[in-house]
Amino acid sequence: MTENALKNMLDKHAPRTVSEHVQSLREIQQTIVLLGLWRSKFFEYAAFYGGTALRMLYGLDRYSEDIDFSLLSPNPRFVLKDHAHFACRELEAYGFKVILDEVKTERQVHSTFIKGETIRNLLVIEAGKELRDKIPGGQLLKIKLEVETIPPPGFLTESRYMFNPIPFAIRTYSMPDLFAGKIHALLCRQWKKRVKGRDWYDFVWFAGNHPELRLSHLEQRMRQSGDWSRDWKMEKFNLNELLCERIKSLNLKAAREDVLPFLRDEASVAVWSKEFFEQAATRIIIVE
Repeated sequence: MTENALKNMLDKHAPRTVSEHVQSLREIQQTIVLLGLWRSKFFEYAAFYGGTALRMLYGLDRYSEDIDFSLLSPNPRFVLKDHAHFACRELEAYGFKVILDEVKTERQVHSTFIKGETIRNLLVIEAGKELRDKIPGGQLLKIKLEVETIPPPGFLTESRYMFNPIPFAIRTYSMPDLFAGKIHALLCRQWKKRVKGRDWYDFVWFAGNHPELRLSHLEQRMRQSGDWSRDWKMEKFNLNELLCERIKSLNLKAAREDVLPFLRDEASVAVWSKEFFEQAATRIIIVE
């Protein structure tokens, strides 16, 4: 039963290259991690958000690495390790061999890694035999779980359903709040000279597919991170100004280089320019 489920999941990805096989393995394991978290009742306390949520629940057409969550309300008794162990046991039930890192806490965020040997786990999904000589021995595939323990207020959640390897439910942010979270990352993420091109790719996806944004939640996120400290509430013209400033300073070459490893079609970023992003910003629709 588990072998058939894994084969069906791999067939859905139809990987062609070594990189796509590894990305497919990551996504299959991410799905099983979510299943394990659901079994642990994790989604009674937390909601899924970020790029991986967009891909797995809403069809974002790029691969994603980390699995990001937010507690529904502050909970000092929350223990990520307990839920992460459920995720590891679920992976092991499907034949994967993994280990769990120690949980780290930094700036009100709990995080840990689930790790497994890439080649060994590719064989589990029957995708590794021809890749043995193309992947370094001992290479680990890491899945990072990150939980925001003091969420900013003003967001809504909804239930979404996954149907493989078995049907299960996931609580996630509503789409306008997911967009608010993405804009917060795009405007406020501190990467020094590194550019997170994945944020810009997701921004374009939102603008083209789900342009509704809850500005009040973005404001609360920015107040929490110290990026909005004014005495008045944020208005759309403030958002426009902030986006224009960010676009003007954007290193387009670095942004493309960051996102390309996560795409199947490089042509999807060929049109990128500062004028293009400015046009994308005009599509944003503010909702309450």
